[in-house]
Amino acid sequence: MDKCFNEGKNATLGGVLYLVATPIGNLADISQRALKVLSEVDFVAAEDTRNTGKLLSCYGISKPMVSYFEHNKRERGEQIIERLKAGESCALVTDAGTPAISDPGEDLVRLCAENDVVVTSIPGCSAVVNALALSALSTVKFCFEGFLSANKSERIARLNEIKGDTRTTIFYEAPHKLKRTLGDLFEVLGDRKISLCRELTKLNEQILRTTLSGAISYYEKNEPRGEFVLVVEGASEAQSIAEAFWADMSIEEHVEHYIALGQKKMDAIKSVAKDRGVAKNEIYKIVNT
Repeated sequence: MDKCFNEGKNATLGGVLYLVATPIGNLADISQRALKVLSEVDFVAAEDTRNTGKLLSCYGISKPMVSYFEHNKRERGEQIIERLKAGESCALVTDAGTPAISDPGEDLVRLCAENDVVVTSIPGCSAVVNALALSALSTVKFCFEGFLSANKSERIARLNEIKGDTRTTIFYEAPHKLKRTLGDLFEVLGDRKISLCRELTKLNEQILRTTLSGAISYYEKNEPRGEFVLVVEGASEAQSIAEAFWADMSIEEHVEHYIALGQKKMDAIKSVAKDRGVAKNEIYKIVNT
């Protein structure tokens, strides 16, 4: 393995923020490079220093740590930036998975970009990709929604916005909110296929591949436990067209819609052709006869 490990390429440098992916359940999933960086940086910024402390201790690593989470990210982010600009190196970790993905780490990455501080990523575990790979649903195109809003009206509004999307859609959900979310998904999206991935990489890992109605029925009898990743089938092409903003427009009205938005006629024709999945010549003939 040493022959494959290029010391020069993998040197830990000062003034750099390292985004270090950590295990999502099984501590053995951490990479050799992640351990090297964690052992060599000047300090570690962690979502929860207690959790990260257990990880570091497991591998015999002792490093100064600072907390960095949603409620202190503004003040602590500025402090971390100053230390990075002074030449120190920092590893940013979340409790599990890849930092900056559905995580306040994205704010620190943005702050680094604004201050010309170098950021690099140490790839590794991601619950999103792991769940998608296990889902048995289409992996060709997908989108990640993270956690839905706790507000009912906002949650339903967001689901209505995406219900015509043909891509596989991935959500995070906590066990005490799962039944509510499944009900909302069924109400807005209809009875689609879903893969519910629970406690990924842990001893009690469970992948339930069913439909939304089947999932609702299952969790009426079984209390949800552990953290969930929900992978939901995208809309069919027919559903997508039915939900499109132009579904009730004539071809002429569709073209006029884009012209009203400021497009020239030929550009509007191209946009309509793209929306409807037809050749632009077909649209051109209709609007010019």
